[in-house]
Amino acid sequence: MPDDPDPAAESRVAGRPGVTPARLLPCLVYAALSTAVVSSLGMLLVPTISQELHVSVSTAQWMLTVNLLVGAVATPVMGRLSDGPHKKLLLVCSLLVILAGSVIAALATSFAVFLIGRALQGLTYGIVPVTIALAKRYLPPDRAAPGIASLSVTVATGMGVGYPLTGIIAGSLDYEFAFWFAALFVVSALIVVLVAVPAGPDERAPRTPFDVPGAAVLALGLAALLLSVSEGATWGWGSGRTLGGFTAAAAALAIWSLIELRVPHPLINLRVLRRPDALIANIIAVTLGMVMYIVLSIGSIIAQAPTETGYGIGLAVFWAGFVMLPFSVGSFLANRVMHRLTRRFEMSALLPVGAALVAAASLILQVAYDELWEILLGMFLVGTGVGTTYAAIPALIARSVADEELGSAVSFNQVLRTVGGSFGSALSGVVLAAHLGADGHSTGEGISLALTLSSAGAVTVLAGLLIVRFRTPRT
Repeated sequence: MPDDPDPAAESRVAGRPGVTPARLLPCLVYAALSTAVVSSLGMLLVPTISQELHVSVSTAQWMLTVNLLVGAVATPVMGRLSDGPHKKLLLVCSLLVILAGSVIAALATSFAVFLIGRALQGLTYGIVPVTIALAKRYLPPDRAAPGIASLSVTVATGMGVGYPLTGIIAGSLDYEFAFWFAALFVVSALIVVLVAVPAGPDERAPRTPFDVPGAAVLALGLAALLLSVSEGATWGWGSGRTLGGFTAAAAALAIWSLIELRVPHPLINLRVLRRPDALIANIIAVTLGMVMYIVLSIGSIIAQAPTETGYGIGLAVFWAGFVMLPFSVGSFLANRVMHRLTRRFEMSALLPVGAALVAAASLILQVAYDELWEILLGMFLVGTGVGTTYAAIPALIARSVADEELGSAVSFNQVLRTVGGSFGSALSGVVLAAHLGADGHSTGEGISLALTLSSAGAVTVLAGLLIVRFRTPRT
């Protein structure tokens, strides 16, 4: 697509009179923000849901896990479909399902019904790959790369808006109103998409059959894996159910890999993902996804836990949302700085910097989380590191992936972020459940162990990136 500076030509490219590529990107960012708004309804409200729906904190963690599980399955499906001709229809239908989930969660009177709503909200994780595919298709080449980088960190940056708003609404009213707010935001995103996004079908997009067997087997494998991780402590790590779950997951994912290597139009092109740049990007995604969710969930719990626990700061939910604000400020600033630095440095050179910041934050939080300022500093550093790495990843993938497979490859990277986040959420729940005090809150040992896991993951990523960096011949 040519980069035509003529506004009339830009309108024709966008496919709707009066809608230019310059206006399209903000509209796509706004639609992607629905992921951040819905994500903010998870970690911050775990203690509140535990009290209001009469379940333990470890059980309430399932409001995160089920949301991430559905997201892990929905993201590759939506990413693959976004490579096809019906991008706008896919985005509109997804937002309608998310809207239904928000309403169900707001009206739920039992935890089981509430989880159904949270499951439907899991489609939000597939929104970003769809918006990236739209940006790649309709933005001029010189605007597509920075646009895709901005969309990639939208979720992290948007949490700075979502978490404080959720805290204010839930703290001033009831938690149900936070879900009603999410529903209203999704409605506004629907209106923006209907008005601004080019109407389909996309005549340039390939029309290929959808890989139904691959999607079904992947869903089974991920479900078995995450269920085993989440329930292993309850069932017993050596029990038949836990070992059977891990075995079923391994078998399903192995079968899925064989399917993807043999079908002509796979859900995920695994051959492409074996290329060095894509492989590095995907390893980073799954590990930092786990680290990020452990840090954010444990940070939220520390902020709201009573001071009597020995580690809690005792903030009301009204103020607890602002604890996430430095995370978003850091990711936003990192995204802006990345736009300038990438003119002088390669993307791969900036990845260790982001990993180093996340590792430093994890280590700081592991030994210092008694004061509010320590939590805020740790959140800022995590956000800066995550913003740096996530902004670099799409361009890194694009270097080794054809344009027609970019949506699928980026969506798989989003899947791995979500799977990593699911592991982080599940591991946090397992650790907290194994270290419960008499008052129903986790002990300090549980909090410390969870943060140790996040530090180990971050340091491992940093060490791996440094090894790759120094062993790669420089040209």
